[in-house]
Amino acid sequence: MCGICGIVNFNGEPVQEDKIRMMMRIMKHRGPDDEGIFIDNNIGLGFVRLSILDLSKAGHQPMFSNDNRYVIIFNGEIYNYIEIREELKNYYHFKTRTDTEAILAAYSKWGEKCVHKFNGMWAFAILDTLSKTIFFSRDRFGIKPFYYYSDEKSFYFASDVPPLYALLKNKLSPDYQIIYDFLLTNRTNHNEKTFFRGIKRLKQGRNLILGRNKFIIKRYYYLKNTSETGFTEPHEFRELFRDSIKIQLRSDVPVGIMLSGGIDSSSIAAVILNDLDIKDINSFSAVYNRGQIGDESQYIDEFKTKITNIYYTHPTVDTFLEELDDFIKIQVEPVGSTSYYAEYKVMKLAKNYCTVILNGQGSDEIMGGYHYFFGAYFCELFKSLRLIKLFKEIYKYYSVHRSFFPLKYFFFYSFPDSYKYELLVKYHKNFQRSFLEKYKPSDEDSVVNTLFKFRNLKEFFLNHFEYKFEHLLLQADKNGMGFSIETRFPFLDYRLIEKLYKTDNSLILHEGKTKIILRKAMQDILPRGIVNRMDKVGFQTPEGDWFRSDKLKKFLFEVFSSKSLEHREIFNKNKLLNMLNNHIKGNGDYGKELWKILNLELWFRKYFD
Repeated sequence: MCGICGIVNFNGEPVQEDKIRMMMRIMKHRGPDDEGIFIDNNIGLGFVRLSILDLSKAGHQPMFSNDNRYVIIFNGEIYNYIEIREELKNYYHFKTRTDTEAILAAYSKWGEKCVHKFNGMWAFAILDTLSKTIFFSRDRFGIKPFYYYSDEKSFYFASDVPPLYALLKNKLSPDYQIIYDFLLTNRTNHNEKTFFRGIKRLKQGRNLILGRNKFIIKRYYYLKNTSETGFTEPHEFRELFRDSIKIQLRSDVPVGIMLSGGIDSSSIAAVILNDLDIKDINSFSAVYNRGQIGDESQYIDEFKTKITNIYYTHPTVDTFLEELDDFIKIQVEPVGSTSYYAEYKVMKLAKNYCTVILNGQGSDEIMGGYHYFFGAYFCELFKSLRLIKLFKEIYKYYSVHRSFFPLKYFFFYSFPDSYKYELLVKYHKNFQRSFLEKYKPSDEDSVVNTLFKFRNLKEFFLNHFEYKFEHLLLQADKNGMGFSIETRFPFLDYRLIEKLYKTDNSLILHEGKTKIILRKAMQDILPRGIVNRMDKVGFQTPEGDWFRSDKLKKFLFEVFSSKSLEHREIFNKNKLLNMLNNHIKGNGDYGKELWKILNLELWFRKYFD
């Protein structure tokens, strides 16, 4: 886990070393243990290292291949590096115990196709010093970040936006189309654009080849094209899940677990404790007052006698205000929920005890963890005219949850695309009409046309991996790296995801229950209360209560009444203040909307005012 950056001047002008060093300095938190630089005339590469595997100087980057032809800078982890090294030991002479050298050897042997061999998370650049071509790659699901900016003169890239912003801020402006999508659909990272117009992301599952008169982006991975067959029995899932955790525990530094009390992180903990028989491990949790929204301490306490050390952090409205500036700085771009603050607090706590942390992210998106997935499932049953099955599933959901929550999504997804944005606009009443009309996207580019366009539940899962999931991964990366911690995701072993994608819906969503196969696979090693949990919490905060507190509501009134916010010409100030008043009085819970507007305004002030 590290930070990479670089500059390529197309006009042949030599790269200035001080620019590369400035980019490295700005992201030093991503790699506090070592750093390196390589400049070859018009090409400059920079690297900062967080040592995870082979802590010796042998892991220094930029790293050269045996013949000195290839130079690599690499951010991430290749979990199956041992198996790759074994496969290539007669082809390549290894000098280190690093996964970085395994990538170099694989590229030397297989070229661009090497990425299909990797099980892990990565963003790397390999310079061919003979052809002066650079091969960039990003992992299948977009776990590790890669940002770039390109114009007629130069190509700049980095593991985060701030190094690029420092070089290019006079060329940058806010991207109002992304702001529109964020405010109306709560989507970020759904395409290659960022909030900074001009700075782009290399999308997940892509390679980028940069050379003389060549700039090519190639997609190498499509989840929908997997040839895998689905799971048919829970024990099959358990075996592969165990192997995913086992290889992700490979590390030369301490490893911990983010423990939320939900079935995902609890399953990781249970497999480590029971199947792998590892007891000496630390877990980290965010808790609140018993009964308060977001508190899961009663479920976390189930592990008190099993895990060696359970550490708690207690986010409050006071800590939130104290750390708000640093939190926004680490996120870089606006985020849709203060739940990321709970994750931030967990990472701040964990930095004192471990360098690697396991995260339960990824299960929800492929096993229907969010209850609006039932709305998509109901749509599939309706479109295929399985009406008796549809009514049975609606009845079963109500029997379990005493709620018709998914029906509003069923109706929303069933509307023609042309009406969906109108419904979203009517729901969000705080915008100026001119902003809504100016930035309403074309049907081809709209979130509605990508995320909400599907024929069946599997396509809905696929759309989440394509257009919705990445923002969760990037924020986990930013929160972790903000405190020099590497975050790993056992549920995102591509072998698991591919088989789950092909698994029958009856083992995913059924009779009001989510993640059927996971619950069955874990029922003998998880407490019954966790296996049978039907609510979806995750790392939430009680933001609704926080925004009614005296300290925070005073701050919100100051921001929402400010001239700067009014001059954005995005919001109707009177309607905004009316929403805030209604929230404070308890006439509705608008916490998420209030946060998004506050976050956006503070982002504007930080980067563009």
